[in-house]
Order: sequence, then structure tokens, then C-alpha cells
Amino acid sequence: MSNSSSISHFLLLPLADTRQLQLLHFCLFLGISLAALLGNGLIISAVACGHHLHTPMFFFLLNLALSDLGCICTTVPKAMHNSLWDTRNISYSGCAAQVFFFLFFISVELFLLTIMCYDRYMSICKPLHYGTLLGSRACAHMAAAAWASGFLNALLHTANTFSLPLCHGNALGQFFCEIPQILKLSCSHIYLRELGLMAVSACLALGYFVFMVFSYVQIFRAVLRIPSEQGRHKAFSTCLPHLAVVSVFLITAVFSYLKPPSISSPSLDLTMSVLYSVVPPALNPLIYSLRNKELKAAVWRMMTGCFQEH
Repeated sequence: MSNSSSISHFLLLPLADTRQLQLLHFCLFLGISLAALLGNGLIISAVACGHHLHTPMFFFLLNLALSDLGCICTTVPKAMHNSLWDTRNISYSGCAAQVFFFLFFISVELFLLTIMCYDRYMSICKPLHYGTLLGSRACAHMAAAAWASGFLNALLHTANTFSLPLCHGNALGQFFCEIPQILKLSCSHIYLRELGLMAVSACLALGYFVFMVFSYVQIFRAVLRIPSEQGRHKAFSTCLPHLAVVSVFLITAVFSYLKPPSISSPSLDLTMSVLYSVVPPALNPLIYSLRNKELKAAVWRMMTGCFQEH
């Protein structure tokens, strides 16, 4: 029997048993990380440098790219290190930091996706009020609220989780430190308190999803009333990428945290966690840039300008 005070490190789930597969996972994660860094970095640079992109939609997209970078830099480097050096260790403090920053960036991403849905709703359904309700000051306040809420949510869950006594070993069934896996090591009924907080958070996430679905029903009804085909296409091109990102992110995250224990397995848990923690940060830039001509043009001008300077 041991408790959390005697645990100096945790053992993460190995991604593979053989050396060849470990190196394959390292290369795979390296490719995903580089794609995420390049894509999100280009979006941040293009929006920051392109004055014509200083609109609410691109401002929130810049914040989303920052949260994507933070999210993937929290989990993937440690997994790559463990695969390359054939180890499973992560220190107790490192695990706590990973839980905090992962929850922080994931929470911010959820809040930003909700705000971006509201932005699309106002732009298409209430265009006359758009400039009034989504001015620069209002956008800055909403972005600040998203980051502050993410920080408080992460701090609450991390402090609550790491105050629990742990007496069921130190092996986690996940490739990064995740609260459900840490709760399995608890030997106290106090862990039900954290389960309750997670359930509340999941219900809030579902509430955001319902809000987004309702908003998109209104958006699509408004778009279908647009007389010109070009106008409908432009409206759909700004909405469908956001809807795709939200669906993949929320469905996999909520399923991962609320799925019944009877269907839980290491391979399923691993797949779900990769789908909501690693894939979206890498795919978001691709999804948004491919469907947005303004952003593609800004990125292309920035890249060709850099090449011409050199």
C-alpha cells in the first residue's frame, strides 16, 4: 500500500511492445507535431501580419491556433521521448503539470469553438448587429474570458485530483497523464467528488454542443434563403469547417470521459484520446485554411514574401 506522498513518478502506457513499432510511433507523432506547428504557426503569423484579417472570425481563429499549439506541445513531446528512449516514466510534478496544461488548453479550445459559433451566427443571421455586438473590445473580452475560464477549470480539477490519496500503484493506462486514469489509482471515496466535477464539466460540454447545433440550424436556414449560389457557397465555406472541428473534438472527448466501463479497453482509450487530443490541433489549420480563400491568400503572400526576401 502506498499513497500519493510516496509516489515519485507515474508509469505511462507504452504505445508499442516492439522496438520497431516504438520508433514508428515516434516518427508518426513527430510528423503530426511538425504539421501542427507549421499549420498553426502559419495561421498565427498570417492573421497577426495581415491587417485585412483583423476581423472577429480571424481573431478567434488566431486564439484557437494558440490553444492548439499548447495542447499538442503538452502531450506529444513526452510520448515521443518515451517511445524514442523506450521508457514509461513521468515525474509526479511533471504529471500534475501535464494534467493542468492539457485541461487548460482543451477548455480554452472548447470555449473558443463556442464563441466562434456565436460569431458565425451573428455574421449570417444578425448581420446588422454584428459590428455592434462583436466590436474589437467585445472580442478581446470574450477571448480573455475563454483563457481565464480555462485556467480556473484546469486549476480546480488538477488541485482536486492531486489531493487524492493514491494506493493502487502508479501505472496509468494512457500515453499521457489524464484524470480518469489517475482516479483509478485512488483508494478513497473522495474521488467521487472529482467524478462529480467531471460529470458537471461533461454536461457543460454537451450544453455547448446543443447551443452550437441550435445555432447551426438557424445558420443553415438563413443560408438557404440567400438568393445567390455564390453567397450560399461562401457562407457554407466558413461554417462547415467549424462544424467538422467541433463534431470530432466534442464527440470523441465526451465519449472518452463518459463511456461505460464495460466497453473500456486500453486500445479504445488510446484511440479516443488521440482523436481528441492530437488529431484536432494538427487538422484544424488544414480544415480552416483549405475552406477560406482569404486565409489561403494571406498565407501564400506571407510565404512568397519571405522567399523573395531571401
